[in-house]
Amino acid sequence: MLTGIEEVDWASLGHAYGPADDVPELLRGLASADPAERETALDGMYGAVHHQGDVYDSTLACIPFLLELVADPGVQDRGCIVELLTSIGGIELDDDDEELDELGSEDEEFIPAANYAMAAAAIAAGADVFLGLVSDADPEVRLAAPCALASLHPEPARVLTLLRERLTVERDTEVRLALVAAVGRIALRHAALRAETIEWLGWLARAAHDPGLRLAALAQRARCAPGDIPDDVVPWVTGLLEEIRTSADRPAGPGGERAATPTLIGQVRELLEEHAAGRPAPWTEELLRTLHAALDDRVDDRIALIVAQLRSPDWGQRSDAIWLCGGLIRVWRGRYEEVVRLVGAQLQDPEPRLREAATSFLERLFELGAPAADALAARLAAVPSAAPPGPNQAFVGRSGRDGALLALARAGDTRAVPLLARALEEPEVRRELLYAMDGLGPSAAMLAPLLRRRLAEVELDERLYDRAAPLLYALAAVRGAQALPEVLRVLRGAPAHRRDWVREAALRTLAAFGPAARVALPDVRRLLAAESAAVATAAARALWAAEGDRGDVLPALERWLRPGAPDADWCAAAQALGEIGPAAASAAGALRHGLASRDLWVRVRGAAALWRVSGDASESLPVLLAAWEENRHARVDIAECLAEMGPAASDAQLVILTELTRRRRHNAREGASGSHDIHVDEKLLTLCRAALARMERGTF
Repeated sequence: MLTGIEEVDWASLGHAYGPADDVPELLRGLASADPAERETALDGMYGAVHHQGDVYDSTLACIPFLLELVADPGVQDRGCIVELLTSIGGIELDDDDEELDELGSEDEEFIPAANYAMAAAAIAAGADVFLGLVSDADPEVRLAAPCALASLHPEPARVLTLLRERLTVERDTEVRLALVAAVGRIALRHAALRAETIEWLGWLARAAHDPGLRLAALAQRARCAPGDIPDDVVPWVTGLLEEIRTSADRPAGPGGERAATPTLIGQVRELLEEHAAGRPAPWTEELLRTLHAALDDRVDDRIALIVAQLRSPDWGQRSDAIWLCGGLIRVWRGRYEEVVRLVGAQLQDPEPRLREAATSFLERLFELGAPAADALAARLAAVPSAAPPGPNQAFVGRSGRDGALLALARAGDTRAVPLLARALEEPEVRRELLYAMDGLGPSAAMLAPLLRRRLAEVELDERLYDRAAPLLYALAAVRGAQALPEVLRVLRGAPAHRRDWVREAALRTLAAFGPAARVALPDVRRLLAAESAAVATAAARALWAAEGDRGDVLPALERWLRPGAPDADWCAAAQALGEIGPAAASAAGALRHGLASRDLWVRVRGAAALWRVSGDASESLPVLLAAWEENRHARVDIAECLAEMGPAASDAQLVILTELTRRRRHNAREGASGSHDIHVDEKLLTLCRAALARMERGTF
């Protein structure tokens, strides 16, 4: 086995962490009789030889040996090696020079694009080995083989026939689903085979006896022909899910025992096994994910599917629905009130994994979480603040309680206030709870003494910013001016490490205190001359808020509008001048210079500030509308300004109407999300509605 491995000059080859002289040991480890050694070797292959999907010269040198291991029935865990080969050879390059340029570079830190093509060619040349694996005795091998064939074999028509034939004799449920998924993959990759494959998938979706197989075929048909999904897809799918639920006779288990290993692959495997444990049909999640991706902007159908799942007696289906809805609501606007209410109802379920999923989902909703507020409040009321977690009671731990409290506070529900007070009495407070206090209104004022005490306890050391900034933000949110001595202590005692950050945070809090911060004016006035624009402009804001005298404030801000000032500094000063408004009209000339800047944010900040200080929209509005189209992430700031302009922004009416009719969130990103994405988009919609209403009423 592994004939010729010593003949390769591995030390002259490389991988993610340097010379590849350790690769022979990894390859031998894949063939070991010890499960822990095999898993450690596989982890090393993914971690170094195929790091983050890269293909190095050492990766290419491994391919013949990996194919040899796959062909040897005496090697255990060959399914994992098949998956590794599929990943190595599965990247699809086209003739787009730009894409090739992104993959390759003369810089040695980059991987030559040719490596990917050579890997695909090398594995395709030996891909006949995968043909026999579809009938292998090991179900894990049979599970991995269909995707490898669909992705790597050079004869797709032959593979398609083999997969369809194999489906007639295969009895393992998950392998059968993998066969159907591979058929769909071939249809997507090979246009000449698409029509007949779609027709066959449609037939299978109606003719198969197994409801799981019908659901898999329906999902793949939708994936291959998203424009031809039937109108009755919702009742069809919900009916199949009910059949699957009632026909399942045993919960899924974790499969064969594996030794615990301190590897990333081992951790992922354990998480997947934990997720599937106790569920009769955990594979339905992936099928529904495929179907939802095909439905795309058919938001109403997707919501209807999720609502049906959330009403299922099967907790696993309800858990899947929550995770699926997380992806849906992050990307698409819609009517989610019923979904949110049903997710809130899961907080009372005895299954801790379901409660965890519901809490995690509700945390990110902010104002959209209001329909679940009663359920959140009820759950929090039922859990003692200091209750230790017991058997099957993970939710009563700190993380679960804090998550529910965070969701309630972000929804703006004042029932969160006394619970936040209890949280502030505990030794550690989740920092997100402190940042959630700005939407609770006057009732949150009772939290100020507790916040003040905690701020007084913060050490003035190198960790000051991380520990004090959330407390300063919360004190600003609740207008806790009684904490002025503690805020001044932080402002004056900031250490060199992140000093400007600490000062800016403290000054923002003083600005929120307004005239109540007059005693701090000597400290604030000294910082007007700070070398940091962020600190100086924050000091100007605080000074203006405390005494409303523009004598020192305007010169301090206008010095950052000088030609050649860094864009970020210019923007900070412009924003501060805009907040001052007409009293800063003398700065209009300097602000006009920003309208022609090459930097979009300078133009946006300058145009908004110019409107606010001059009250004349004629110069600002065209700049704002151009920026609206240029960068979607500027739309919240622009919409806020348009709402202030009222009828003066009537030329923006079509832009606003267009935004309000879009189904996709303006900040939706594929494969990425932030905790505030939904909130920011909902803020944009609120501002757009306000702007449109003021334009139509002709009033400010």
